[in-house]
Amino acid sequence: MSYLYGMSEITIIGAGLVGSLQALYAAQAGLTVDVYERRPDIRSATLYQGRSINLALSDRGWKALEEVGQADKVREIAIPMYKRTMHDVSGPLRYQPYGADGQAIYSVSRGALNRLLLEAADRTGNVRFNFEWKCSSLDLKQKELHFDAANSGQRRVKYSRLIGTDGAFSAIRQALMMNDRFDYHQFYIEHGYKELSIYPDEKGGFKMEKETLHIWPRKDFMLIALPNPDGSFTCTLFFQMEGPLSFASLDTDKKVMDFFKTTFPDILPLIPDLTQQWNTNPASSLVTVRCNPWNYADEVLILGDAAHAVVPFYGQGMNAGFEDCSLLNTAFKANGGSFSGLFSRYAAERQPDGVAISELALRNFIEMRDKTADPVFLLQKKIEARFSAAHPEKWQPLYSMVTFSHRPYCEALRRGEVQDGIMKQVMDRADIEQVWDSPEIESAILAAWENTPELH
Repeated sequence: MSYLYGMSEITIIGAGLVGSLQALYAAQAGLTVDVYERRPDIRSATLYQGRSINLALSDRGWKALEEVGQADKVREIAIPMYKRTMHDVSGPLRYQPYGADGQAIYSVSRGALNRLLLEAADRTGNVRFNFEWKCSSLDLKQKELHFDAANSGQRRVKYSRLIGTDGAFSAIRQALMMNDRFDYHQFYIEHGYKELSIYPDEKGGFKMEKETLHIWPRKDFMLIALPNPDGSFTCTLFFQMEGPLSFASLDTDKKVMDFFKTTFPDILPLIPDLTQQWNTNPASSLVTVRCNPWNYADEVLILGDAAHAVVPFYGQGMNAGFEDCSLLNTAFKANGGSFSGLFSRYAAERQPDGVAISELALRNFIEMRDKTADPVFLLQKKIEARFSAAHPEKWQPLYSMVTFSHRPYCEALRRGEVQDGIMKQVMDRADIEQVWDSPEIESAILAAWENTPELH
């Protein structure tokens, strides 16, 4: 095993979305950066190797992209989605705006965005990328990384400051777990996901409405579809992995077709090669990771999924990771460009938000698969939107706090729970469907808000 010399100021493990963005932030701050990635360079690969779930880019992510000067380029490959479109089994469509007029989340390809950030980091001249280097272990005492390098055997690399952005099954976090008093919790939900594609029509156009996120909510599971610039949609079925009705049980083409005919009849004409895609695309699991602390002294820090892997149902996995980078950069500047005490303070302040967004994401799965088909729930959302529009300084719906603000996730969760208590009282009124848009209801919510100090 040989050494690789030429130690940089920052070493990053993982060149995915968060790693490439963090490298760009560090390079723009004038730091020299070494990035190590176990996969080949996706810029030269013919196919993107990795998860291809489309991502929902929202305000937290946009802020980070603005700060590194990449927002305009990303807008060229992103499609705004202003609302949810719910598909009922019997055919009717329901709509729910995501926020106020003009507010949208944006569908963007993981691979295309990753390439863009890698290229931007590379252009700085301060970043050296090392692809096909798999981190096998980390010696925290010696400040030494061990790699299996595809073309050069095993290597040892010394580091000065180390940032782990190597995903939910992080090798860097694995090393931190060996320390005393490191808390770690990993758990899976019973659902996994499988991707399917709706291809463009004969003229290259979209087969469904474009600027919306399509949802087929079915109580225990759901299908979603996000638009792509080429006229296609990336569909994702979130479904039980095992059981009487599950990925495991749909083990023949006939069972798959019968399931879709019964459950998603309007999708069948849109995916003529359904069974071929079903048999080709794997079913993958969904994991949540919570841990603490995210750092080792002021020498090692984990960000993104390595610190807080979440299920994708709030569309905040990437946004939370990007916000990690943005907040770390802000803290670095506030610290006078010094690392002294930086990782420890940052990790202590940010970790509660990682726990909060993981909880919010789990709760939103129930909302998306079940409640979006419930007329009472949709009415509650209309009442909240109406009150928020009249009193924006007093009330912001939970979804908007998470998606269209920079309020800390833990504060959004706390306020959302309090507001939900108020809305429960309002929705318990027997005549709510008749008076929901009346001054009486507005006054009742306002009175409840004034009597709730937690919201002031």
